[in-house]
Amino acid sequence: MNENTLRKILSQIGTPSYVFDLDEFEARARLVREQFGDKVGLCFSIKANPFMLGRLPDCFDKIEVCSPGELTICEKTGSDMDMVIFSGVNKTEQDVERAADDNVGTFTAESFLHLDLINKAALKRGKVFPVLVRFTDIKGGSQFGMDEADALSVIKNRADYPGIRIVGIHYFTGTQKRKAKPIQKELAYISELIDRIKSELGFEIERVEYGTGLAVDYFADNADELEAERLGEIAPAIRELGEKAELTVEMGRFFAAPCGYYLTKVMDVKTNCGINYAIVDGGMNQLKYDGQLQGMQIPKIIHLKEHEETGVEPWTLCGSLCTTADILARNAEFDALKAGDTLVFCRTGAYSVMEGMAVFLSREMPVVSVYSEKNGLVVLRDLLLTDVFNTP
Repeated sequence: MNENTLRKILSQIGTPSYVFDLDEFEARARLVREQFGDKVGLCFSIKANPFMLGRLPDCFDKIEVCSPGELTICEKTGSDMDMVIFSGVNKTEQDVERAADDNVGTFTAESFLHLDLINKAALKRGKVFPVLVRFTDIKGGSQFGMDEADALSVIKNRADYPGIRIVGIHYFTGTQKRKAKPIQKELAYISELIDRIKSELGFEIERVEYGTGLAVDYFADNADELEAERLGEIAPAIRELGEKAELTVEMGRFFAAPCGYYLTKVMDVKTNCGINYAIVDGGMNQLKYDGQLQGMQIPKIIHLKEHEETGVEPWTLCGSLCTTADILARNAEFDALKAGDTLVFCRTGAYSVMEGMAVFLSREMPVVSVYSEKNGLVVLRDLLLTDVFNTP
């Protein structure tokens, strides 16, 4: 997004605010589609950015939903429920019943409890629900999924769940994987697992839902190049597994991160003990980069000046919170930074809008909007106050 477009958007929504470029989001999704091929499905994990719902490009086949709130967003945006994979480590009876009433396309099961709840909901409705059994991380396990022995026993004893049709497996172990080798090893494990299930249990795995956890480079000047290279390195193994089963690749961060812009206004400037400080109207409660610690790394920041003065100096950018932890960047160089200028933090399309400490100090929550060349700017959420509560 260029500076002229950002200035036009700024004049309409002010700060603090987020704008997500739908054209950039679609370009990233189509890049992945080109690399993985038409036989591999794409799933958008909406926890990365649920504001994209209702505006997903047609190259997506599935939507991963991991909470009741995310299911509500699907309902409100009129999402195609057949695309929904209802996932999540904590599924209550109420959650499963509601998802069943919504006719979600697929359930995942991460425990015996999940299987029981899904089976019960299906039988109550006289239906059979498609289920993906999630396997835990083979490198040591986690709270997600089921131990391999337990997952295999579920497949072996699938007749115990007449309301469930096990259609395949779900496998995701974590995010921000910078090397191809761990992903390639996981794909090899899944391929071997499919063969073993067929030979030992006589069961054909139809579908695989796989999350690559492919990394995003937030602080590199050549981030797009690095990410495209990483994508290309895993593409052959993805295509190979896609020949073996109906494969859907699930990602959130990798799709959405490049399309986001966070706008925040410089409210005050000062020099303390020889260090230039700029106070902005946002802060760490609204802006979060994975891997950022006390502003030690500098993301790409666009400086929208409101004056003609010049003179490059280093600045420490601080938010509005009353904590020394609220530092967005240290020693970031700007040309004559002044109060009234706007700073635009780039590559904030994934998680940042959802992961911040939104209500700390009862600060307002930022405006959220989307932009495309075809439809212009659309505000999805106005500035939201957090200091409202019921009183006796």
